[in-house]
Amino acid sequence: MTDFSGLVDGYRRFKANGWTQQRERWSKLATGQNPQLMVIACSDSRVDPTIIFDTSPGEIFMVRNVANMVPPFETSPGHHGVSAALEFAVTQLEVPEIVVLGHQSCGGCAAALTRRFEGAPVGQGGFIDDWMSLLDDARDRVIEEHGQGEAAVRALEWEAVKVSIANLRTFPCVPVREKAGKLRIHGAYFAVADGILHLLDEATGQFAPA
Repeated sequence: MTDFSGLVDGYRRFKANGWTQQRERWSKLATGQNPQLMVIACSDSRVDPTIIFDTSPGEIFMVRNVANMVPPFETSPGHHGVSAALEFAVTQLEVPEIVVLGHQSCGGCAAALTRRFEGAPVGQGGFIDDWMSLLDDARDRVIEEHGQGEAAVRALEWEAVKVSIANLRTFPCVPVREKAGKLRIHGAYFAVADGILHLLDEATGQFAPA
C-alpha cells in the first residue's frame, strides 16, 4: 500500500514524465482554469473520477465527500464547504454541466442504512451520523421497499445520487441556469466490482449501463 514516501516517489515519476510530457498544458493551467464539468463524488479511495473518466488536469472541477452528498441550500452560520464549491463552480467558473457520481460499496450509505453511528459523540462518528442524516428520508423509503439486505444497500446508493441532485436544485443559482439552458445535471453510479458506469434517467428514475 502507498504511504507518504510512496506519494513522494510518485510525484518524482510524475514530474519526470507526466508533467514534462504535458508541459504546455501545465503552463496554460498556471494562468487559470476553465473546466466544463463539476463532479461531486465520494471520498472513497476506490472511486477517483479522473481515472474513471480518463481525464486530464484542468478538465474537472471536483468536490469529494462522504457518500457524494450535496446538502440543501441554507444560510445558517457555519462553514459550508460543498455549498461554497458549488457556488464557485456555477457562478464563477460557469460550468455547463454537473455530475453527481455515486458508487458501489459506499461506506457512508451503509452507515446511513444501519444507523451505525446514531448517538455517537463527535470524534467517534458523530460528524458522520450528522452528515448521513441527509439520507434519512431516503433510508426510510428504501427499508420499506427492500428491507436492509444487499438490495437495500444498492438502492440507497442510488438514492444518494438522486437526493444530491434534488438538493442541488435548492440552490437559487442552479434552477435559473437550468431553465436558461446554461446548465445540465447528470447522475451516475460506478460499480467497483465490474467497472461498469451506470447513468441516471431522471424521467424514469432508473440507472442503466452507459
